Amino acid sequence: MNNNLNWTVLDAIGNTPLIKIKNVYAKLESVNPSGSIKDRVAKEVIFSAEKEGSLKQGYTIVEASSGNTGISLSMVAAIKGYKMIVVMPQNMSKERKQMMKAFGAKIVLSLKSGSLQEAIRKAEEIAKKPKMFLARQFSNPNNIFAHEKTGKEIINEIGPVDAVVAGVGTGGTLIGITNVMKNFNPSVKQIAVEPEEAAVMFGGSDIRIKQHKIQGIGDGFIPKLIDMDKVDEVITVGSEEAIQMAKKLSRKYGLLVGISSGANMLAALKVAKKYNRVVTVLPDRGERYLSMNLFKN
Repeated sequence: MNNNLNWTVLDAIGNTPLIKIKNVYAKLESVNPSGSIKDRVAKEVIFSAEKEGSLKQGYTIVEASSGNTGISLSMVAAIKGYKMIVVMPQNMSKERKQMMKAFGAKIVLSLKSGSLQEAIRKAEEIAKKPKMFLARQFSNPNNIFAHEKTGKEIINEIGPVDAVVAGVGTGGTLIGITNVMKNFNPSVKQIAVEPEEAAVMFGGSDIRIKQHKIQGIGDGFIPKLIDMDKVDEVITVGSEEAIQMAKKLSRKYGLLVGISSGANMLAALKVAKKYNRVVTVLPDRGERYLSMNLFKN
């Protein structure tokens, strides 16, 4: 009998390939079961809540999400037998909504012009009802713990790096990986990426937030998990720049990845001009952006 068989989809989460483009190493998170890096977080959050007793059979999981976390939580909820409610802004890609529904989730849409903060408030309101568990991805420390495991995978594959570059949605990816790297290289740089149209980390709270196309990062506020005193640099990337890089990753390297992957790689290549060993992540698959004409000429 082969004891290495994956008995459920959950066993296939993590241990993703690490590819190299120039002197940038990138974790290919699109190969996770639901197609994104958020599978790691969903598994960690749900398993930890079960151990702590805050999530029990018969409960409903509630979360505000721009898409990927909602999809991942819906997948894990389906396997574990929980109902799932995802609150999200209307202007997210239709593929994301369809995927959540495919996993059996109920979707609650906030106002079309509403921000993710509005969706968070709505999710908090829904979660006040009995037998509801709010995942709280933007403030849940298990988000960071999930990506400390990502960091350990990277260490096991290539050892210490000089800089960690990642787009900030919740901030869990950037912090978790950097936490591990600092144990091996205390001077490792923690470099955040955000859309130039919503550069609150770069420009401060007074900046005017504009619509952007880099779904999954740049939600118009600095998440609670992020300590700006520990962020060494913030790089802003425009939506069109990110889209063009995503197209390049597809057409030159055979990597059908999403827009945030384009943003991360563009920023990482800039950082790689200053540092020898740079690591980033390619968070999700490009298929969930086809309705946005991502790969249209």
